[in-house]
Amino acid sequence: MSPLIRNLLILAAIAAVIVVFDKQTALVTAGTLLRFAFFIAIAVVAYFYWRDFARREIETWPSRAQWVIYAAVGLLVVDIGWWLVGRLAGRDALVAILVAAACVYAGVRTWREQKRLV
Repeated sequence: MSPLIRNLLILAAIAAVIVVFDKQTALVTAGTLLRFAFFIAIAVVAYFYWRDFARREIETWPSRAQWVIYAAVGLLVVDIGWWLVGRLAGRDALVAILVAAACVYAGVRTWREQKRLV
């Protein structure tokens, strides 16, 4: 038996058990918890990167540049959290994408400007 067929049969068996024992609510709860855990893992990795590398560099920047970079990162984190918690569609998804793009633009532009001045 090929690994693809075997894995599909395993998934079908798991899906059948969920449907037969009426465990959709538990599955939705587990999915929500995994979504939150993924968001927290990303935040922890970003914090460790900032603590080990970026903090020393950003401390040497002017006050305005520090405010811009931290505001852009903070708004991006809120935007990603909004994206992960709510199932966005239509205008909400467009706004989330535009806000994320603006945050990335402001952060990258500020970082490049400070690199050029050094």
